[in-house]
Amino acid sequence: MTSSFTWILLLFLTGHSADGFLSLELSRCNFNSSELKDIEYIYSIFYNKLEIIRYSSSLGKYVGYTEIGVKNAERLSNDPAVLARRQLERENFCKHNIEIWYRRILSKAVAPYVRIHSETRDSGGRRLLVCSVYDFYPEDIQVGWLRDGQEVTEDVTSTERMANADWYYQIHSHLEYTPRLGEKISCVVHHASLKDPLITDWDPSLPESEKNKIIIGASGLTLGLVLSLAGFIYYKRKAQGHSLVPSS
Repeated sequence: MTSSFTWILLLFLTGHSADGFLSLELSRCNFNSSELKDIEYIYSIFYNKLEIIRYSSSLGKYVGYTEIGVKNAERLSNDPAVLARRQLERENFCKHNIEIWYRRILSKAVAPYVRIHSETRDSGGRRLLVCSVYDFYPEDIQVGWLRDGQEVTEDVTSTERMANADWYYQIHSHLEYTPRLGEKISCVVHHASLKDPLITDWDPSLPESEKNKIIIGASGLTLGLVLSLAGFIYYKRKAQGHSLVPSS
């Protein structure tokens, strides 16, 4: 699995007094791997937030976007020493830093954890199962469903991969289905961190929290019945005791 990343370095930022003139030079590295052939080096010059000229290693020349930018792009593109210096930046700046990223960050993989729950049930007896996959890295992942060992291809929807803002990601897959007696439904996850697919079976029994609620409710009902019965017996005995006393 490959992903596209961008390494950005702000080189120069200069401002000029109250008139607000602002120039900026920006270097970027777009890459899918640490191989030089998969790396594009882009060098841009901005003036007052407007990009006026850009060099791309993919084109091997400068391109201008304003009148002055076009003139300078033609001049710089005709200078072999300038082009050679820019091409060298792809290796010295991009490749060097990208290799560090792959060693320390991008090659690392964090395995996801999975939770399945039933979200809704409509009047027709159909259910909606949700397979939630949390805290995985990198973001490329495949989530699917098995029903009695067979891949499910219909009535399946999925959210986009969502960033958690902490380098980790999450995704949620939905399966709408009509339950069958004795069937087995599983969520299957394929990820770079996993040697084998992670298969999580759906347990249709109630979750522990729901079981505890039922147990507490049943206990309360039983206690109420016992107290009511004790009160009734006490009342009957007391009534019988009064009836044994002769009236005056």
